[in-house]
Amino acid sequence: MAGNTFGTLYKITTFGESHGKGIGVVIDGCPSGLDLDESHIFAELQRRKPGQSKIVTQRHENEEFEILSGVFEGKTTGTPLAIFIRNQDQRSKDYSHIMDKYRPSHADFTYSKKYGIRDYRGGGRSSARETAARVIAGAIAMQILTKMGININAFVNQVGSIKLDSSIPLDYTKIDDNIIRCPDPETATKMIELITAIKKQGDTIGGAIHCNISGMPVGIGAPVFDKLHAELGKAMLSINAVKGFELGSGFGAITMKGSEHNDAFENIDGKISTKTNFSGGIQGGISNGMDITFNVAFKPVATIIQSQESVDKEGNATTVTGKGRHDPCVVPRAVPIVESMAAMVILDHILIDRSTRLDDLIGK
Repeated sequence: MAGNTFGTLYKITTFGESHGKGIGVVIDGCPSGLDLDESHIFAELQRRKPGQSKIVTQRHENEEFEILSGVFEGKTTGTPLAIFIRNQDQRSKDYSHIMDKYRPSHADFTYSKKYGIRDYRGGGRSSARETAARVIAGAIAMQILTKMGININAFVNQVGSIKLDSSIPLDYTKIDDNIIRCPDPETATKMIELITAIKKQGDTIGGAIHCNISGMPVGIGAPVFDKLHAELGKAMLSINAVKGFELGSGFGAITMKGSEHNDAFENIDGKISTKTNFSGGIQGGISNGMDITFNVAFKPVATIIQSQESVDKEGNATTVTGKGRHDPCVVPRAVPIVESMAAMVILDHILIDRSTRLDDLIGK
């Protein structure tokens, strides 16, 4: 199965299945000499893990990981980092009823037709369980970016029709103060109530996550096929259940005139910046030094505890009813995944940028 590797210089390959022995990642290109903070990696995994609140799947995984290579005396060695998490709370029997059936909006049909075989236990490789490996790699990338003064903060800004008012001043330190990960308490309460009601109906609901990247240097990215926002878009769209990505003004730019949308430059104390940030911190595919801002849209989780019409592998009409433990809304646990994928893209392109100019290479 191709397509399990992401990145150019900071490159990761993930492996494992939802109901296999475990999930893991090999990170190639992590610079040597990093004092690896394992507690930070574990904390990020706790933000993503199942069973953390009443509004997420009740599967219980403690997410303890084992570093197999790439670290000596607490520091990265520059050789490949291999990290593994053993699965502990699989209930494969919960999926025996769909071993020959195709669940609506799942990867069952497409995987079966592409590979001629599929692991029906929790979706196998198509399960969001795989994203635990991404969070590990992202947490390590964040440790490097933090040393550069770059900070990444994502939060839930919409669930169903309940949307966070963008004019409300936000305190990013409050993101994890509630189980929905929305920094506004009043909006968070409404979101939690909606998800709880949807869960009681045996249904699911979609949502959106906003991400802000601050402290960005100017000049990161590339002007044609490897535009920074194109790379961020690919990263976000590779996350399970993601259906949309918009940078800066996004689709809102459609209703604006150029005179309204253009970000005018200004020079304050020798630093050039823009008065507005409709560009979302990226112009011509390259960072302009302003905060990078984008939104990621997530569909309702495909597994619902209701009967749905479908077909089996022979094409016969059948009924599928969801069983087991599933998220009624994916966005609370997706926040650290969005941050992790963003961190890997930014670090990868910073490393690439170091090889762009001759004076950077020869120290002039």
